[in-house]
This record gives sequence, structure tokens and C-alpha cells, in this order.
Amino acid sequence: MTMTLAGSNAAPAGSNGSPAGGSSTVDATTTDSGAAIALDHRHVAHNYSPLPVVAASAEGAWITDIEGRRYLDCLAAYSAVNFGHRNPEVTAIAHAQLDIVTLVSRAFHSDRLAPFCEALAALCGKDMALPMNSGAEAVESGIKIARKWGLEVKGVPAGQANIVVARNNFHGRTTTIISFSDDHTARRGFGPYTPGFRSVPFGPEDPSAAAMADAIDDDTVAVLIEPIQGEAGIIVPPDDYLPRVRALCTERNVLLIADEIQSGLARTGRTFACDHWDVVPDVYLLGKALGGGVVPLSAVVADRDILSVLQPGEHGSTFGGNPLAAAIGATVVDMLLRGGFQSRSTELGAHLHTRLRGLIGHGVIAVRGKGLWAGVDVDPVHGTGKQISLKLSDRGVLVKDTHGSTLRFAPPLVITADEIDWAVDQLAGVLTETGSH
Repeated sequence: MTMTLAGSNAAPAGSNGSPAGGSSTVDATTTDSGAAIALDHRHVAHNYSPLPVVAASAEGAWITDIEGRRYLDCLAAYSAVNFGHRNPEVTAIAHAQLDIVTLVSRAFHSDRLAPFCEALAALCGKDMALPMNSGAEAVESGIKIARKWGLEVKGVPAGQANIVVARNNFHGRTTTIISFSDDHTARRGFGPYTPGFRSVPFGPEDPSAAAMADAIDDDTVAVLIEPIQGEAGIIVPPDDYLPRVRALCTERNVLLIADEIQSGLARTGRTFACDHWDVVPDVYLLGKALGGGVVPLSAVVADRDILSVLQPGEHGSTFGGNPLAAAIGATVVDMLLRGGFQSRSTELGAHLHTRLRGLIGHGVIAVRGKGLWAGVDVDPVHGTGKQISLKLSDRGVLVKDTHGSTLRFAPPLVITADEIDWAVDQLAGVLTETGSH
């Protein structure tokens, strides 16, 4: 089957004269998208509302569906595919490790684990790393560590620890995490909820961090915060906000825990989003891109005086830090140390934001973000974010909506300027089309 681009607008050509992004054919024995989606509805739990695109293969910044249509991926699996689909360096180490050993559990040592943790800790400027799998596991682990640290180091009475969080946060969907979420869809129906959290306004709504200061008391063990709020619509705080939070945590002897699961690992143009404000948290929570788009891999990274509160048997994960994930994670760290992806995100991010801001007043109300990460508020007269996302997918561009009429752009960092131009042109086309009704 010959591969075609979704929609009627041609994508930018690659150096070989064909549409950029990979192989030109797909397996002719695959079923059609409608049948695949119907099968999904019958057998896959309905905890997501995906776009009607059935991915069959991917390379770089492009996804091909089972009928051969090609789409420019401007979501990158919510930043899990920062380095591009099937990044050659990542897939090479994955193939090599598959032929050696993939899992031994933490009942034994593995030759891949310690080098990975050493490299990751050094990247963060810390002493130690606790490897886990999903981002939510990293957050849950960070919460446990903060409470144990509060008990054993700060002297907070047992069972009295509290953690301050930001409103409109997104840290995952486990039972404890939704207990301090404002997302009613994620929260409703799953009580009783875990106590011990205090929610305060974030960044633009509390630029002086006064509400956060008021929420911290003698039993506060941590402030858990996204440096840039992702699910909320790529909300960037004022420039003096995170430095104020850092100073406040230092003054009150409270751990600053930065959830860099979406914002970290070159997404915003720096290794970590906190770097934009020269803020160093006490604890980094990492995930998504850490697994190279191949395996689930997350980590809690901190100095020894924090992570050493964990003793054998108090926390664990059978797959956490498995040799396959550790080999890939070490490769990702090595790629980040070269700085090329950070530079691409900075340069191409500036181009993306310039092009998107050019649509303000032409169907777009506001554009926010840093690097190759943008939240685009579309005038609701053009439709909901989901409706705009569907129209963009018809034109071969994949984005995802959040908070009503906000679109999220987070393409793989291997995207080109021509591909960015093409994607923004498709958005402009959709806005023209919907605005004429």
C-alpha cells in the first residue's frame, strides 16, 4: 500500500524529495482504521478519548496509520518522545540490551543500574537516584520520601506531615495524586481521598508566593510543583516566582520538589525548566522522555541526606531500574549532556512561538510556553479544542486539547522549521475554515 498524507495539503519534502519522516510503505495486510477503532472500543477500557488515528509505525516527527496516511506528530506522547520516534541511538542500545538481559528485579544488582543512576544524578547535580517506571510512580515516591524525611530529619510528628501543591496541577492519576487535583473528571467518584495536602494558587495568580507562604507551617515537609504547568495549558510563572518559592522553602526548611516529568529533559530549551530561573530544587521528579520513547522510566533524584531516609523493604518496584530501562536511560543522559537537543528546542521553539503568535487576532487569543512547548488558546467561536484537534488531524497534524479551547503543541525535538511552518499553516487553515461559518 502506498503511503499518503492525511488531508489534502502536502507536507514539506525531505531531502530525498518525498514527504519528510520515514518509510514510504506500510504492510498491505493491515486492517482499516474503522475496524481497528471498533475493536478498541470493544476491548480497551475507555479511560482515554483518543483522536481517530490508528498508529502503525513512526519515525522522527512522523506517525503513519494502518492505511498509510502520515501525520506530523506535534504531541510527542506528552513529551515522552522528545528525541523523536525510533531515535537511532536509543533504539540501537535497546536492541543490544535485549540480547543480553532485560530484567532481574532489584533482588540482585545489575551492571546497568549503578552507571545509569550515577550519570542521572550528575546531570541533576545530585548524589543519588531512585529509578521507577511511570511518572505517577515518581510522584508517589517523592511524596513518601518527603514524609519520611519530615519525620526523621525535620522532626514533624508522625502522621502530621503536610505538602503544599499548586492549583490546576497535574502530577498523575493515582488515588493519592487525585486527592489534591482540581480536575473533577480525574477525581470524581474515586474517594475517599488521601489527606495531607494544601492547595494554593500557582504563578500568575500568586506572583509573590504570598499564598504559598501562608500555607506553610511547622508540619509542612515539601512544596510539590510543576515549574511550568502542562495539563493546565502550558502556564509559565512570572520570572521571580520560582526563585521566591525556592527562597521560601530554604527559609522554612521545606523540600522543594520539582515535577519535571513533562517540562524536563530539553523540552523547554534547557535541561530542566527550573534552569530558566536558575532554581535548583531539592528533589527532581523525572519521567516520560527519560525512557527515550521506548520504555517506561522515571526517577526521583536528590542528595544523599534526602534519599537515604529509605531503607530496604520500605519502597520498591520489580521493574524499577531494570537493565533495559537503565541502558536506555544512560543513553538519554549522554544525549542530553551534548546539549544539541536543548539548542534545537531553543531555536526552533522561538520559531514555533513566533509563527503561533502571528495567529493572535486571527482565531488565536493567546500563546504561552517555552522552547518547543506551547499552549494555544483558540477563540471558542471556532470550536472546542477537541474539535480543532480533529480538524487538524484531518489535515495531517496531531495535537491534543486541554481545558476547553486550548491546544498543546509539543513536537519531537527533531522537528524542522519547515515542518513547524507547515503545521502552523494547517492551524491557520482550520481557523479560516471554522471562522467562515
